[in-house]
Amino acid sequence: MTELQNLPMRSWLFAPGDSEKKMAKAADSAADIVLLDLEDAVAAENKPVARELVHGLLASRASGHERLWVRVNPLDGDWTLHDLAAVMPARPGGIMLPKARGRHDVERLDHYLSALEVANGIEPGSTPVIALVTETAEAMFTTGDYKGAPRLMALSWGAEDLADSIGAASNRNADGSYGFTYELARSLCLLGAAAAGVAAIETIQGDFRDLDGLKARAEKVRRDGFAGMLAIHPAQVDVINAAFTPSEEELTEAQAIVDLFAAHPGAGTIGYKGGMLDRPHLSRAMQLLARAGRG
Repeated sequence: MTELQNLPMRSWLFAPGDSEKKMAKAADSAADIVLLDLEDAVAAENKPVARELVHGLLASRASGHERLWVRVNPLDGDWTLHDLAAVMPARPGGIMLPKARGRHDVERLDHYLSALEVANGIEPGSTPVIALVTETAEAMFTTGDYKGAPRLMALSWGAEDLADSIGAASNRNADGSYGFTYELARSLCLLGAAAAGVAAIETIQGDFRDLDGLKARAEKVRRDGFAGMLAIHPAQVDVINAAFTPSEEELTEAQAIVDLFAAHPGAGTIGYKGGMLDRPHLSRAMQLLARAGRG
């Protein structure tokens, strides 16, 4: 998955799997990754048709499959294997696993994907996975267990299904911000991703018209350590891409820090612009350059 590891992961745009028009529009958008959705966006009675439509969309695209992923249904239900059997022959770029309960769910998905890759002439192990890791109460306790999980490239979190799981009337405070439990879910996702050495992806913003609010939130979570964000509407993509793209000023500053430490090998701390830099500053500068393809 060497090439996939360099795939931009700023914006992840959902498109309902039972709408040819919306899937095509998403695939033609500027989203880094498109998530063709067979789960929440599709009613139970429409799932068989949606599988056929998702397969058709994938099969109709001669190139760019690495950015066309599929969200399958969760492993605690009856539909996951039906989803995978329908879409894997068309070679999706990756799979989103919703309601992951822990590392064991990713390992189980890996077994399914390994068999289907062989059956369809796909390079073994080449289909990556993003897991949604906070959508149930039990899953909150396993967010730190994903290190070394096969195929895993990213973790994301969800607030709506979590609220449903615990019987909450709302996941918001009076001012519109997330309540404590949901901020905890966000933090556990971020920490779990860091522990696993994979990207952390912020959850959706439901109000797709509030682009100013989206910009502020995306910029904040990027500062917190997230690498990208889920989107539910094409209008959100450009805002998310911009928020998660380092500015030239940031890149110049990062390169200056790297160069400074390179000029003083073995130094633990170095004076810089009236302050002191230490090794964590160097690490963050190197990570920023690597994400921008300059590392």
